[in-house]
Amino acid sequence: MSLSALSRRLYSTKPLLPSTVRSLTKALPGAQVTVQAWVRSVRKQKQICFANVNDGTSLKGLQAILTGEQAETLTTGTCVQLQGTMVESPGQKQGNELQVNHVQVIGECDGTFPLQKKRHTLEFLRTINHLRARGNTGGAVLRVRNAAGEGLQRFFAEHEFTQVHTPIMTSNDCEGGGEVFKVTPASSEKTDDFFNKPVFLTVSGQLHAEMLASALSRVYTFGPVFRAEESVTSRHLAEFWMLEAEMCFINQSQLLDVTEASIQSTIRHVLDTCDDEMRFFDTMFNKTTESKLKRLEQSAEQRFRRITYTEAIEELQRSKQKFKFPTTWGSSLQSEHERYLARDGPVFVTDYPADQKPFYMRANDDGRTVGCFDLLLPDIGELVGGSMREERYDVLEHNMTAAGMNVQDYQWYLDLRKYGSAPHGGYGIGFERLLLWLTGLENVREVVPVPRWVGHCKY
Repeated sequence: MSLSALSRRLYSTKPLLPSTVRSLTKALPGAQVTVQAWVRSVRKQKQICFANVNDGTSLKGLQAILTGEQAETLTTGTCVQLQGTMVESPGQKQGNELQVNHVQVIGECDGTFPLQKKRHTLEFLRTINHLRARGNTGGAVLRVRNAAGEGLQRFFAEHEFTQVHTPIMTSNDCEGGGEVFKVTPASSEKTDDFFNKPVFLTVSGQLHAEMLASALSRVYTFGPVFRAEESVTSRHLAEFWMLEAEMCFINQSQLLDVTEASIQSTIRHVLDTCDDEMRFFDTMFNKTTESKLKRLEQSAEQRFRRITYTEAIEELQRSKQKFKFPTTWGSSLQSEHERYLARDGPVFVTDYPADQKPFYMRANDDGRTVGCFDLLLPDIGELVGGSMREERYDVLEHNMTAAGMNVQDYQWYLDLRKYGSAPHGGYGIGFERLLLWLTGLENVREVVPVPRWVGHCKY
């Protein structure tokens, strides 16, 4: 290829891909356009017919105006290519419409298509997960999920974090809870032959992220993690996504500042890029009298409340509300406690008792708490968990021994404290729980493209 031909190819003004419905809704009247999409609904009248078509790039779709003959073969679910002219809609706030002059059916759809023009329950949509994204709720969830992930990654890029890819298979259990999936070759009778040791699907990328932060200062990882918890609550999945960040040369106050800023930046990005979707969720799934959008906007601008675990216990004890579980110092905060503490907005609870937390959290000077935090949200409970990490070799080694761990297996983790240890900390965001907060949906199975939970791994 000649240099001039290559230059023409690189700097061609021809669109790389066909126009989307999202972009065509902004096209000027008179524009000649072509759209490829699926029919969401068809309304046939004597003289004229209307079809709403959508390619998944927007909530509202595009209204097409057709003749009876053009609409004759169109049914809900049909994949079509429409050509025509954009015209102004006579209805207020409806945007422009497509006056169709040519219809091509790309893929037919018969009358058994389950997503007809009516409101379906979330439970029913879960049974047809392979088609769920074609509905308003399923499509809106995925666009908000995309925007939330994009917002988080933009925040970390702007603050000079390096994205790293921590392993999916690991020989350690970061949380120490033992709720892990074991990895074995399907063809092997001896379960530990392949790696010569037990290997599991990761429950957290934290320890590996600490490894890389000790060289790059600021890192984050964003990917799936796995928990073999036999729980069927609305908050549990066997496979879900976590964003985990680790950074050196910080203190606990700065760690909370970064956590708060990353959440607020993501809220703003979602509100800016998914206005239609967020209004849809506010209308369809908000069970309170106050606008969900208003509460999110406030959370994006106001500082999150910060209290210690000790102050939280005292607040619970002063309250007139009756709790099922105890509120004495040293007891674990339960969901009912978290909901009460976060009743007016997001709240950080810091410095929990050491015996409630994992070995890697840094011991405070009081000898009984660790420098950690949970971020609690209204209606959701815990969204983020984080801590300063124990950077002192002797203290960390003692914690590991006290926890009954095989110190030799974690020598590499201790080595990070041996060779130029630095104060460092990090946190993990439960991505699906963030999406529940943003959308107002109540079950994590609604905000995952293909959910997996105990007893269910379809597709």
